Amino acid sequence: MGRNFLDNKEYTLRVRKVLVITLILNCCVALAKVLYGYITDSIAMTSDGFHSFFDGISNVIGLIGIWIASRPPDERHPYGHKKYETLFTIVISIMIFATCFQILKKVYFSLFDVHEPEVTHLSFIIMILTMSVNVFVMLYESKKGKQLGSEFLVADAMHTKSDIFASLAVIISLIFTKMGYYHADIIVGVVITFFIAKIGYEILKEASDILVDTVCIDNNAIKYSVNRVKGVKDCHQIRTRGTMNSVYLDLHIVVDRNLSTEQAHIIADDVEKEIKKEFPSVVDIVVHIEPETMKQ
Repeated sequence: MGRNFLDNKEYTLRVRKVLVITLILNCCVALAKVLYGYITDSIAMTSDGFHSFFDGISNVIGLIGIWIASRPPDERHPYGHKKYETLFTIVISIMIFATCFQILKKVYFSLFDVHEPEVTHLSFIIMILTMSVNVFVMLYESKKGKQLGSEFLVADAMHTKSDIFASLAVIISLIFTKMGYYHADIIVGVVITFFIAKIGYEILKEASDILVDTVCIDNNAIKYSVNRVKGVKDCHQIRTRGTMNSVYLDLHIVVDRNLSTEQAHIIADDVEKEIKKEFPSVVDIVVHIEPETMKQ
């Protein structure tokens, strides 16, 4: 069921349920990596464990953000609080960049410190199992995010994707460390940092597009649908803004100058019905009526 068919309360409950499930799984993954990392004196596993804790923290941030965003419109916020979810999405991207900084800092200090961690079969088992959990979390959260139309869940799934890359880097470094190439951890750490930073950039760009009111729906598609409505002579000055599941639209339509006000408003109502039928993500429409002889 898509977001547009859920009321605000149901949407919040479903998103909250996803975040609670992923929070529990992320904490289990992080705990396993950190504990065994300390036992084997593995900087890579310990760092990856703390990286996983970022996923758990982002879930907590998400729970707070979704709660704020679900509040109904009020006098100071007539369009609701939906953009708070976008704001907290930006926090996720900042956390990803912070993770990159921590990894690069660890790499820098490793250049001046001889470190030979203990690599065991259990090291690989823990990494593979925890990475499998991360893959499940990413797919589950991404699927639910798209179904519910939650930009935060989609962004958080991408954050978990960065954790999967980091885990892959740890596994590769463990293999080379086992072979005696102790600088493998440093090299792999630098490479994987760029992949993680790319994810952070993509999340930040998408959230920024929403905050600066980037076009949500192609204007030509809207114009095509509106011009099919009986009584509409033309359609122009189309503007859209919002998120993928909550679009605000205003446009101008041209009608016969001899129509009464009531007849013109009936056409405007038909335009609204047509738009909502073709574009279910549109939650609010403002139709400006112009007589046919007015200059466009």
